[in-house]
Amino acid sequence: MSVGLVQTSGNQHVASRPTIFWLRCKAKALLVLGLRAQAKAVFQDMLALQPQNVLALNSLGYEALQNGRKQEALEFFERLLQITPDNSTAHFNVGFVLEALGRSEEAERAFRTALRIEEKMDRAWYGLGLALVRQRRFEEALDAFKRNTQLQSMSPYAWYQMARVHMEMNQPEEALSVMRHLNGFEPKVAAQLERETGLKLNAPT
Repeated sequence: MSVGLVQTSGNQHVASRPTIFWLRCKAKALLVLGLRAQAKAVFQDMLALQPQNVLALNSLGYEALQNGRKQEALEFFERLLQITPDNSTAHFNVGFVLEALGRSEEAERAFRTALRIEEKMDRAWYGLGLALVRQRRFEEALDAFKRNTQLQSMSPYAWYQMARVHMEMNQPEEALSVMRHLNGFEPKVAAQLERETGLKLNAPT
């Protein structure tokens, strides 16, 4: 008795559970071994057998994104979103790629949807901040970055962006205050901001 495709009504074929199970195991094993190209081929086989397979769509989306194929990644993540519309990560992934493509207004909507589902998703607050900066909505961007820092206080990324936004708003003192805070736990990032902004951490207060 063969294990694989099973016949369904209307001459359509769906993957039997054992086939998908073994393909999933094979793909994960290949990833552990660092054989990403071979793993990609297995995920493609999974998707051919089961077009709504969440793992395959997610994995192929990430593979495309990591290799700079942003539009292709977006297509995979949008397909995944149709299957899991209440999944905050699915909305975040779509927003992340849209922001990378420069489609900031669409990215903003995706991030806000993710946050409606999961208010404490720190990376969605960060992504929202970036999308708002692209639109030059600086006050709103600062609020988004602040929310990120409340959830990830020791991550330097939102602090860095806050300093940059303050400079865009011609607020050097506020930017310097952020830089001094950063210098307490990420001196390399603070030093980078010194070079980029021309502000000096040792300037008199």
